Amino acid sequence: QVRLLESGGGLVQAGGSLRLSCVASGTIFSIFAVDWYRQAPGKQRELVATLTAGGSTNYADSVKGRFTISRDNAKNTVYLQMNNLKPEDTAVYYCRVLSIWGQGTQVTVSS
Repeated sequence: QVRLLESGGGLVQAGGSLRLSCVASGTIFSIFAVDWYRQAPGKQRELVATLTAGGSTNYADSVKGRFTISRDNAKNTVYLQMNNLKPEDTAVYYCRVLSIWGQGTQVTVSS
């Protein structure tokens, strides 16, 4: 069974940047779409960005122009570049392919 492992989270000041990584244990990102989700304390999990197998992307309105999803098929890795971070971006970020979820990585943005 394919597994996903996120990394790259941390504590950053507002206006800063982070790049999250999602590494798969198998070659799936070139076959299936991958999503980044986030869940803030007390809130529902929300879809942040999607990258299809064909390379199309889609973003939540709240992150458009600030976040970029991309992948490196050779490394079985999908990235989420997050720029101009805001305190409201604070959440646990997860990647997902089909019904497979990673364990999440915490992003905390201080004001």
